[in-house]
Amino acid sequence: MYSKAGEVVQEVFSSLRTVLSLNGESIEEKRYTSKLQAIRWTSVRKGAAFGLLAGWIYLIACIIYSVGFAFGSSLMHHEGHDRLSFSDLIAEKKTSMNETQILQDFVTCEEAININGDIQFDNINFAYPARPDVLVLRHLNLTARAGEITALVGSNGSGKSTCVSLLLRFYEPLSGRITINDRSIADCNFKQLRQKIGIVSQEPILFATSIYENIRFGKENATRIEIEEAARQANAHDFIMELPNKYDTIVGERGVQLSGGEKQRVALARALVKQPALLLLDEATSALDNANEKIVQEALDRACKGRTTIVIAHRLTTIQNAHRIYVLHNGRAIEQGTHDILMSKEGSRYHEMMKAQQREKTENNIIETTSLTQIEDDDQKQMSECSRHRSHKELHKEAKYTAFAVSGSKLTERICAKAFTHYLRQEMAFFDLLENSSGAICNRISSDALAIQQMIGSRLCIVFESVATFGVGIILGCFFSWQLTLSVFFFVVSLFVLSFMQICWQARLNKRSDWVFGLASSVRSIFQLKYYVH
Repeated sequence: MYSKAGEVVQEVFSSLRTVLSLNGESIEEKRYTSKLQAIRWTSVRKGAAFGLLAGWIYLIACIIYSVGFAFGSSLMHHEGHDRLSFSDLIAEKKTSMNETQILQDFVTCEEAININGDIQFDNINFAYPARPDVLVLRHLNLTARAGEITALVGSNGSGKSTCVSLLLRFYEPLSGRITINDRSIADCNFKQLRQKIGIVSQEPILFATSIYENIRFGKENATRIEIEEAARQANAHDFIMELPNKYDTIVGERGVQLSGGEKQRVALARALVKQPALLLLDEATSALDNANEKIVQEALDRACKGRTTIVIAHRLTTIQNAHRIYVLHNGRAIEQGTHDILMSKEGSRYHEMMKAQQREKTENNIIETTSLTQIEDDDQKQMSECSRHRSHKELHKEAKYTAFAVSGSKLTERICAKAFTHYLRQEMAFFDLLENSSGAICNRISSDALAIQQMIGSRLCIVFESVATFGVGIILGCFFSWQLTLSVFFFVVSLFVLSFMQICWQARLNKRSDWVFGLASSVRSIFQLKYYVH
């Protein structure tokens, strides 16, 4: 029920720097409040439906009890009926468990995949499930030779990144097949496949932990020596050693404490620590400036030597040394060859793309200026808007509701809105802490809202009923038999103690769940690293 409001929280706090830079706090607060208002009326309807349903449940329960007692008493007068044997149930359970274990052993004993061979896309057709009518790849055929660098270039939407997703088996093609060493990857264990593939994306995803742990995610049992060697190969060791805590430095959520080039080098080290047979570079330098691009590109060139590599490039200057370049357009490979061969073809698409990027590089040297008058006008507009909101602020007389669901939903709405505003007013250093990641904050707000809704809503009504029933029962019990009442009271106290222990256990579990939700936004990287099995 709170999923849409939770999406707003996740979106805002994962891009908080952008929201703050655009002064969008008030806009996001209004957007979040509007989602909460829709939830409130849903809660009211839910409370009314729950009351109606509870009445029917109690009625049906009483009928079942009466029918059961009547039918049971009639069975007491008849014999000869077969009785269910619990030993038979246990025997069947053991049989099913043995069959399940055999199936698991069969799955885990698949032949280890060998990807030290040519990679072929054979007549691949593919469309994303969200757009089944739009073919992203159309009869695609390409080959990446073992030990060579193969580059994929093309305009946006041509299908370059889709090839990487298919190779990692995030999706399955509609037709055709992808083979590695003449073996279809559809017949391979996708966990083993991803373990042998290293990937570096355009936007590297780093987890809110130390640099050492981020690199170790690439290989769970990696030693300190292997991690440092991978960092040296990625040109990351020198800048890491200059940090105060060196490899124990916390990078923050999504690596916010590091620059773009530093994050990219840590991600490259994470990919290299497991010594992958296949390296996928998905526009790894397109988001970097010239200085960082040069450093990262040197590390990439060194990592690609003697290793099968597929490079998706936006800047064509980074793939001039590739052994084979495929130019994709509308999901098809329309040109292929080395850089020199493609550049020798006047009017080819690759030649036109190279000339266009050279012109774009020249035009980017012109620095655009911003009108100070426009900035001043925007500031005046924001100030007048704030004063208008302040003058219109007033207290609205709220209607008195008798239903617990209504009161609980209104209180939940106010508390969630206050909590959301409170988090937006925090300093940026607050969000650099591990326990204050966007996923943890989203989990905190949603779980607190659900707890309040349950406590003030229908659950509070049940508590009142239970307390009243317990009190009346104690009074009547003492009147008829104080000995029986005392023994029952002992069990009730034991139940309260066990309930308190359960609450304490649930609180510890919620703390652990913050870390899990902090990783939720990085689920794609977790699948790429094959770390989800743990």
